[in-house]
Amino acid sequence: MPDHEQAGRYPGYDVLAKRNTPSWNDQTRRVIDQRLAVPGDPRFFTEDEFATVAAIAARLVPRRGGQPAIPVAALVDHKLFTGRSDGYRQAGMPRQGDAWRLGLQALDAEAQRAFGGRFRELGAAEQDELLKQMQSGELRDPAWGEMPAATFFSHRMAHDIVLACFSHPAAWSAVGWGGPASPRGYVRMDFDQRDPWEAVERRDGDHGAAQRKNRHVG
Repeated sequence: MPDHEQAGRYPGYDVLAKRNTPSWNDQTRRVIDQRLAVPGDPRFFTEDEFATVAAIAARLVPRRGGQPAIPVAALVDHKLFTGRSDGYRQAGMPRQGDAWRLGLQALDAEAQRAFGGRFRELGAAEQDELLKQMQSGELRDPAWGEMPAATFFSHRMAHDIVLACFSHPAAWSAVGWGGPASPRGYVRMDFDQRDPWEAVERRDGDHGAAQRKNRHVG
């Protein structure tokens, strides 16, 4: 039995089992197939930049025990490589690709100054400390140029990483989400009710009951 079926709040639930059920239509299947086919090697980032993005993602959206790995760095890289933008840009921020390159260079400069190594080479506690300082706007190395560290953290780096993580089906399984509501929709709309095609959350430690039901969610 896969480890992820034993772990989490929705044991035994795999959103990909919905693929050939009425819960998903052809458009949903195409989108998910494209997402799962994102190349694992960088096409926008350099190898060094890609490794740093992966290290940041491991701190911002850490993998819980037993959960399958989500290729967050590859998903961010794909977004930048394909030029898919958010449709807006925070005032004072460079274009998204430029912001990422500048931010990663500045973060490594801060890591070298504070701890004597590149960000991805540091321990978890040191990485967390730098990310907290970035979020609060305390990082002021000249490498940031005109881009505020706190703005990069909230409006570019964390934004892209969190969206990438929760765009992946493995994250959907972890949070019990079934994908787009169309075409099936929902019937039981009152509080604390679920339709038969929704995931069952483990309650009061009753792992077995939730797991048995989740094997038949479709």
